[in-house]
Amino acid sequence: MSAALFPLARAALEAARDDGRTIAFWWRDDDANRPTAPLTRLLALRRAAGVLLALAVIPEGVAAELAEVLSGGDAVAVLLHGWHHANHAPEGQKRAEFGDHRPIGVMLDEAAAGRAALASLFPGRFLPAFVPPWNRIGEGFRARLAGAGVPGLSTFGRTASAEPHRLNTHLDLMNWREARGLTPAEADRLLAAEIDHRLNGGGDGEPIGLLSHHLQHDEAAWTLLDALLDFLAPQPEVVWPPVPALFDLPLTGGIGEAGARADRSENTC
Repeated sequence: MSAALFPLARAALEAARDDGRTIAFWWRDDDANRPTAPLTRLLALRRAAGVLLALAVIPEGVAAELAEVLSGGDAVAVLLHGWHHANHAPEGQKRAEFGDHRPIGVMLDEAAAGRAALASLFPGRFLPAFVPPWNRIGEGFRARLAGAGVPGLSTFGRTASAEPHRLNTHLDLMNWREARGLTPAEADRLLAAEIDHRLNGGGDGEPIGLLSHHLQHDEAAWTLLDALLDFLAPQPEVVWPPVPALFDLPLTGGIGEAGARADRSENTC
């Protein structure tokens, strides 16, 4: 049983339940650009779990077939994942595509072009939220991002204070230094720390974000993701609010109110 893999997190969730508290979760996966076997596997896990997935899509060169894969009943919201996922950082600096070492006007043009491409290809699924590659964004560009029609932002880590339309991730399933998936014990410690942080008044109720990278997963990461989704299935102390509501942003039109209600009902706890 998956709960046995996460004893620390299980104890933290039990404390939340005993205190009549709920912990909110959401899930973001990065680097989609075209249909692949790993993406098919990811979507199968999503269907089995019955939770909404926020899929960060690279807009430059995005395959039209991806829209077909995401059509139908899959409750998947599409987020803007940079432009080309190319590193523009100077040598010796951490990788970044949208750091302040580039002209802001160029980056704004790329963000606007990416928004237009994804909004057109994924009507009713595109959420105007920006996911900077490598979770790094320059402050100058960030301050003007809404002007490109993308008011939302999602990176990694706890935020210092609540920000409008900001929704971060907190538990990355990968150990990037060692290029492997986390062990259950590693994930358990990190997840328990995030739950305890919220139970102790931190985070202003910020949902805990799971972060996966379907193209980079080894079998350990796939196994961990499956176990986490099972362990965190909706229950009195675990809720999975709709991602658009968490960002406080609407999906772009196209599916109509009936389709929007269907997506919301699947993810209402």
